[in-house]
This record gives sequence, C-alpha cells and structure tokens, in this order.
Amino acid sequence: TKELLENNIVESLDEIKGVGHRIVQGADKFDKTVVIDERVLETISDLSPLAPLHNPAAVVGIKAFKEFMPNATHTAVFDTAFHQTMPEEAYMYATPYEWYEKYQVRKYGAHGTSHRYVSKKVAEELGKDDLRIIVCHLGNGSSITAVKDGKCVDTSMGFTPLAGVVMGTRSGDIDVSLVPYVMEKEGKSVGEIMDCLNKKSGFLGVSQLSSDSRDIENGIADGNEKCRLAQDKYIRTVVDHIAKYYVLLGGCDVLCFTAGIGENSKSIRAQVVEKLECLGFKLDAEANNVRGEFRKISAEDSSSLIYILPT
Repeated sequence: TKELLENNIVESLDEIKGVGHRIVQGADKFDKTVVIDERVLETISDLSPLAPLHNPAAVVGIKAFKEFMPNATHTAVFDTAFHQTMPEEAYMYATPYEWYEKYQVRKYGAHGTSHRYVSKKVAEELGKDDLRIIVCHLGNGSSITAVKDGKCVDTSMGFTPLAGVVMGTRSGDIDVSLVPYVMEKEGKSVGEIMDCLNKKSGFLGVSQLSSDSRDIENGIADGNEKCRLAQDKYIRTVVDHIAKYYVLLGGCDVLCFTAGIGENSKSIRAQVVEKLECLGFKLDAEANNVRGEFRKISAEDSSSLIYILPT
C-alpha cells in the first residue's frame, strides 16, 4: 500500500474499488468467483490442508487488504473453480469411497483461471462456443485441460498440483509405491519425500542442472544428455495427455499453447506437435517462429487449429 501511494498510482487507497485475490484451492465448495465475506474467508482457511503452501498465505493477504481497503469489494478467484464441471468418473479416484466422504480425496486440478481464460479467448476469436479445445498451460508448473463447449471435462493435475505432466521441480504422475520404498532406503520421512517430489524433481531432478526450461534447452545445445532426457520426458508426458484428451473429446478443434514455456519455446511446441502428426496436427514452422504472441501457428492442412495464446 505504501508503494501505491509513494509512486502516485493512487492518491488515496479509497480510490481502489475492487481487489481480486487468487486462491489456489476452493475444492468443491466454489465453482465461480465470489465476493469475500466471513463465511468465504473461513472456508478458504478450512481448506488449508489441501493447499498448505497457498491457502494460509491467501488468508493473511485477504485480511491485510481488508484492513487497508475496507470499502473496496474483495473477490476470491479460485484456481479449482473451472474444473468443477468435470464428471464424477473424471474427478474420483479408485480409492476407498469413504476417503472421499471423510477427507474430500478427489481430483481438483489447478491453473483453472488460466484454462478458463484461454479457452474462452480462443472461442471468442473463432466466434464459436461448441468447440473441443485442449489447453496446454506449460510453464514451471504445467497442466493440460480438455474443454468441451466451454466447460472443463478433465485436467491433468489432481488432488494437488503435483500430479500430471513433468514440471520444473515436480515429478508429475508416478507410481506411489516408490514413496515408502525410497523412505526406507534413505531413512526419510513422508514429508521429506514429498518435498523432494515437489521441489527437487521434474526438470531439476532429471537434469541435475536447473528447473528452468531455458537452461535445459541451452544444456541440450551443449550436448548435455541429462538435459536431453529431462526435455524428452517432459514432451512425452505432454503428448500423452493431449492424445488422451483427443480421444476423450472425440477429436480436437483447437490446441492452445500458453504460459512461460507454451508461449515462448518454439522448439518444444514444434516437438510436441511433431509427435501428434498421426492425429493430423501440423505446424506452420514460420508462424511458430515467435514468442509470447497471440497467433495461429497451425499449417493450412492441419486437422486442428493450433494457437499460441498468452495467458
């Protein structure tokens, strides 16, 4: 608030009429953006066990902003809200049903705010609502979502953002049996292993160099085989999810690339699409030679439109 005033962005905090708070975990309690009242704040806090790194910090932020801007309207925008349209067979795990009833164990997904924006924006661009869209939010955190007629029908992240494709420091999908196995081998706690899977895996874990895809690409150029393996594994998991959602949707009208890697890495986009050529996806190499720009990059004879769409 001090910087807002000192930099003359506003003369008074009373000028600010609305504050939007991005909340990672809304579970199945919220399927849209809501005005924050005491009940909403309490629910966000109650959901902290599902997002221990994010929701508690969000509660602190909301309380602070409410204190300094009591007359503004405060809204909560949930990363999980867009995914609330998934059917039961998509969000349920084949675990004992009472885990869902007692502890809310199910798929929630994440990055929903981005997936909603990108799918809506491309629908507006094409002037159609009845589209089968696959959105690839590829960055240090990566997730892929299948969208039909404007609604999410499945997404790659799960109970937490650890699941799905390989990421900067997250492992993505693994066989959970390796957790107790490595715990025993290394004498580590569950917390230590989970920390490793969340913060020391993915690009960083495989390459042993960096979590940043730009460093990985530079490493590949220098002949680093572990960097090559890290990127190959990443691309394979991305392609796997796109192919799975292609079948789920009964085809794909639009494939969208967004977020840090999706918007900026022409080589990863090209490699992903190349592996999807058996489904008719084709890239226009010249159009793909761009960073961070809203642009159609599919070839004219591609079975699906392909877009870069900054989120």
